Amino acid sequence: MDILRTPDDRFDDLPGFPWQPKYLDQDSLRMAYLDEGEGEVVLCLHGEPTWSYLYRKMIPVFLEAGMRVVAPDWFGFGRSDKPAADSDYTWDFHYTSMLRFVDALKLERVTLVVQDWGGLLGLTLPVTHPDLVQRLLIMNTGLGVGTKPTDGFIAWRDYVAHNPEFNVGELMRRSEPGLTEAEVAAYQAPFPDPRYMAGARRFPALVPTSEDAPGVEVSRAAAAWWATQFDGQAFMAIGTNDPVLGVPVMERMRQLIRGCSEPMLTDAGHFVQEQGEPIARAALAAWGIQMGG
Repeated sequence: MDILRTPDDRFDDLPGFPWQPKYLDQDSLRMAYLDEGEGEVVLCLHGEPTWSYLYRKMIPVFLEAGMRVVAPDWFGFGRSDKPAADSDYTWDFHYTSMLRFVDALKLERVTLVVQDWGGLLGLTLPVTHPDLVQRLLIMNTGLGVGTKPTDGFIAWRDYVAHNPEFNVGELMRRSEPGLTEAEVAAYQAPFPDPRYMAGARRFPALVPTSEDAPGVEVSRAAAAWWATQFDGQAFMAIGTNDPVLGVPVMERMRQLIRGCSEPMLTDAGHFVQEQGEPIARAALAAWGIQMGG
């Protein structure tokens, strides 16, 4: 496996993101993650084509509440190592690396915060770790149970397939017009050139959209667990302007998740965490967690 590592100086002076990474070795690959604060663990999982920088507006709220925030970068993203070949990235590759990460950090009784691929992967955790999740904050994501995808997702998958060297920073700018130039650069930082983008290219094609796709079996088991076994607290926030994983998809997820209350609707697109501060505060309030720890 040919492995690329984004130079550290690409991550200098990140706006709104003062935290330094820790690293976990998995065989020959180095996974980067944030581990800040003390107390109950909040596990924040990002999606395509972002990294833990996406949570910069939520992390301070959780820390203010006296919680410990753990936020990994998937392989191929952020500060984590990036296998260079598209074929290196499979559902099992990402799924196994997530399980190994959770086990290595000995995480338990977490508040799980997910969006996009953070949910496609993270929502399957209870299948192997049924006592792991005590709370769920879910934003614009779903489970890959092999059903027909939305037209919006098909358009996105086709776009990436036909534009394999797409510019992540420019994509984020179009999706989130309020981003500053420095924030756009922060989203582009992991990808100095297209060689580093195999993970971002592959994620759309890995979504389980057919019954025989890798990941369907565990995703269906996860759906059954959320519907029948989950006995914690769930808070949902929906970016209503998301053409891929918007209100219709999230309403189906709300019906699936046992005890999930009415969602918080936000005037956001797919990357809901860009409005993360009020969402995090609303979730904590709904769960009865006092600010100030």
